Amino acid sequence: MALDPQTREAIEKLLSENRIVLFMKGTRQQPQCGFSAKTTAALDMLVPDYVTINVLDYPSVREGIKEFSNWPTIPQLYVDGELIGGSDIVLEMLESGELGEVLGVAKPAPCSPRITISEKA
Repeated sequence: MALDPQTREAIEKLLSENRIVLFMKGTRQQPQCGFSAKTTAALDMLVPDYVTINVLDYPSVREGIKEFSNWPTIPQLYVDGELIGGSDIVLEMLESGELGEVLGVAKPAPCSPRITISEKA
């Protein structure tokens, strides 16, 4: 199935106007599949603001995003217009710390233990 020009244009517009876009099943507040739920949970840990597109509401986008990205599954995370990947990749990147880097989230400074020496036994 070829991606129709109108759907391609709509996807490109979304990606150019929004830094972080997640094409998912359901909404951020009510994901409709486990993979979408895991992906939103990962993003929610790192960034307060990102755009979600419920592909269940837009059948042409649901199929079109797969053609656009040449990626067969949903959810699909885009950052700065580039496909990052689906749920498994997002979770791996979260675990490794790479997701925070891609999203521009600063790593917390390492915390040194506080040691107090006293004469009390």
